[in-house]
Amino acid sequence: MPDNTPEAAAQEIPVEDEAEVVAAARNGDPAAFARLYGRYVRPIYRYLYSRVGDGADAEDLTSRTFLAALEALPRYRHRGRFAAWIFAIAYRKAMDHFRTRRAQSPLDETSITGEGADLAGQVIQAQARQDLTKRIDELTDEQQELLRLRYVADLSFAEIGDALGKSEEAAKKSLYRLLAMLQERMEAEGG
Repeated sequence: MPDNTPEAAAQEIPVEDEAEVVAAARNGDPAAFARLYGRYVRPIYRYLYSRVGDGADAEDLTSRTFLAALEALPRYRHRGRFAAWIFAIAYRKAMDHFRTRRAQSPLDETSITGEGADLAGQVIQAQARQDLTKRIDELTDEQQELLRLRYVADLSFAEIGDALGKSEEAAKKSLYRLLAMLQERMEAEGG
């Protein structure tokens, strides 16, 4: 069923129009900022939820991210991708959260779920998710961040590269190497 809400319309900012929408928001146009909010609120929330593991904290951090973005927007210079800029703000908000809490939630099965067709398939998928979650927990923070940006935040390789200070090609190669390593480990251990 199509979503005809203003939020759904806001999410559909063509890539070539995003710079214009950002420029309008920088100039104080609340409708332009609302379009950016609508485009990025769900991916930012999912990203933050995967970091903190708590819905209320993720909502709070999402709000803080957009408030910080709104305050910093007049100083924003469109040198790369807006997504990289706003996800960098979200990352900093999550790190601030962890400094105060001193605990980090691992990437869990809520961010890597799939749909099963039958009970046996669901059991097999649940076990595979458990095995994958265990292997993801063993990854470095940088490797986990790469997975979050691609599969939770649903960023493109260019946006991931901008967020991590790498080229698009380097981000793509890093992710594919990481996925190959995970697959190799799971196959080697019979998972």
